[in-house]
Amino acid sequence: MNLTVFGATGGIGQEIVRQALAAGHRVTAVVRDPARLTVTGDGLEVFRTDLHDPAAVRPAVAGRDAVLSGLGARSRKDAGVTTRLTRSVLGAMEAEGVRRVLVVSAGPVGPEPAGDGALDRTARKVVSAILKDVYADLREMEAELARSTTDWTVVRPPRLQNKPLTGAYRTVVGGFPPHGRFIARADVAHAMLAMVDDPATVKQGVGVAY
Repeated sequence: MNLTVFGATGGIGQEIVRQALAAGHRVTAVVRDPARLTVTGDGLEVFRTDLHDPAAVRPAVAGRDAVLSGLGARSRKDAGVTTRLTRSVLGAMEAEGVRRVLVVSAGPVGPEPAGDGALDRTARKVVSAILKDVYADLREMEAELARSTTDWTVVRPPRLQNKPLTGAYRTVVGGFPPHGRFIARADVAHAMLAMVDDPATVKQGVGVAY
């Protein structure tokens, strides 16, 4: 497949690029600073652009089979950036007739897991309170996707870890794995790539966790 990856210099983005290349896909990595992209390989195109301009983004998505986004706020002060940048991506995709898009959100933005105990519910509330502006940004991003004409999937992980790929995680379409507290960025990337051609995940939020 021909894939475009936004947020390609982030933790999840670089893993998407690395794993997609290893699987034989052709990848366009959209970056602001190419020096921050440490992944190399045959089939990789590095595309430098300003994501605030949908017209400048269009060549990066034109003719692609799917778009995957690891865009997200790096800190609470960056809240709002995810919606703004995703809006530009969606505008470029709709202009070019590209439909499939998968983005990273966060577990607390989706529905509460069935069967979680008091400890998990309390932890979720505390984290949601601390990161309320970031999560508000992600909710608005999800709303932008829902209003778009794309075949979107929102992937919602819990706390992210910098650990090796395992390929052993749980997914719940329309919900979240009970007691799911952690997942490696590499496994989030793995899950996203696995969902690209999975029709059951289209226009759905999907919880992923160990």
